[in-house]
Amino acid sequence: MFRRLPGDEARNLVSTTPDTAVVFRPAVVTTPAIITIVILAGRLLVGLVRTVWRHPIAVLAAGVPVVLCWLYGWQTALLLVAPLPTGLAAWALVDRGSFTRWVGRRLLAWWRLIFIYRRHWQPVMIVSGLGKHLRGRDYLPRLGKVTCNAWADTVTVRMLDGQAVKDWADRIDALAHGFGAPSCRVSIVRAGRLLLTFPRRDPLAAPIPALPIPTIPTMGPAEIGRQEDGSPWLLKILGTHVLVAGATGAGKGSIIWSTIRALLPALRAGLVEIWALDPKLMELSFGRALFGSHYAATPEECADLLEQAVKVMQERAARFGGVQRSHTPTVDDPFILVVVDEVAFLTAYQADRDLKRRVSAALATLTTQGRAVGVGVLAALQDPRKEVMTIRNLFPDKIALRLDESEQVDMVLGDGARDRGALADRISPNPTLGAGVGYVRLETSPDPVRVRAAYVSDTDIRAMVASCAAQGGEAR
Repeated sequence: MFRRLPGDEARNLVSTTPDTAVVFRPAVVTTPAIITIVILAGRLLVGLVRTVWRHPIAVLAAGVPVVLCWLYGWQTALLLVAPLPTGLAAWALVDRGSFTRWVGRRLLAWWRLIFIYRRHWQPVMIVSGLGKHLRGRDYLPRLGKVTCNAWADTVTVRMLDGQAVKDWADRIDALAHGFGAPSCRVSIVRAGRLLLTFPRRDPLAAPIPALPIPTIPTMGPAEIGRQEDGSPWLLKILGTHVLVAGATGAGKGSIIWSTIRALLPALRAGLVEIWALDPKLMELSFGRALFGSHYAATPEECADLLEQAVKVMQERAARFGGVQRSHTPTVDDPFILVVVDEVAFLTAYQADRDLKRRVSAALATLTTQGRAVGVGVLAALQDPRKEVMTIRNLFPDKIALRLDESEQVDMVLGDGARDRGALADRISPNPTLGAGVGYVRLETSPDPVRVRAAYVSDTDIRAMVASCAAQGGEAR
């Protein structure tokens, strides 16, 4: 039996034994040396043009001294080139902030592009399954621009044809470990292009003290903390409902009290009323004087207060119908914020079925009809399961603090939120590191944003009560 056949003779082979090993050597075409040289020179030229196009500043920084040395000698080149690094060093010493913003971060982005992302791009893509190795050729997503800010790298990527965002979202752990980052987040730039965010440090690691009370009354977005990029966290209150979910000690009280603190001037002016439901008797009772008669602790009182809010909502709807479609707070018709500290105690863990029904019906009515007439709900709970909170989808804006299970992240923020980087189940249980840290997903954006609420201490709350009482601003 033949063991080796030359050239095309294998096509003439007919074998009746299935275990016969047929080995043939394909014909070899000798390429002329001049063609090989032309191909290599063309590739070198294309590589040089691409390098100059992608890194013009780096090429100039390396090429100008060499050209000057060749033309005028090293002494003249040194005299001509020395002022530039000297000026940059002086700039860095005089105004470090602007130097970092305009020069430092650009250099850092170039360094990380070359030595972190481009260096490890191929193995990370192949091993994670985002790239394909077929017939000796690698098909990889295209690495785009890398930019650096104060806390993270952002990397633009062009996906392979046929890939989906979920393919990348399912591999955020592999991407993070592959490029040496603590986490990775995926967001869509446009069709076929993604933005990967790799944090370099955690700007929310330190607790945030209570923010100053605003000087003028406002119902606009309330500043209650900081976002991960360092900008203020502005929580929309008017015209929406907010659901806050988090395990015990996750910092739900920080969000509630920071919101009340931001609304305090409007409360004094009579433009806002805060109706507080405090079934645990531990959180909102500290500021009971701020709520006046609109405070309830027992399940019966909570049901009555919610039904009273429904009556006010319906009365306003009857007056506003055909007149206006949105509510502007006034002293006669103030914005009403219904704050429920532990809503699951009233909707799921309540033994009295009649009270449970009344509370659930009132909350459902308020969350479906209240925001157009100036009645909002801020509810907090520990267990976000559907059987515990059946109306969680009626809250347009949702906040997930530290949660016990990864599945609970999507329960609170919606399907796919954890795949996009909302790792609320990985927030540290250490109060110093994790209390008040969470992810917020707004009605207007599918991408979760990492935030931390300011911590309002008992002393701060007592000062708020004393200040409001001194100015006669107790709620009606």
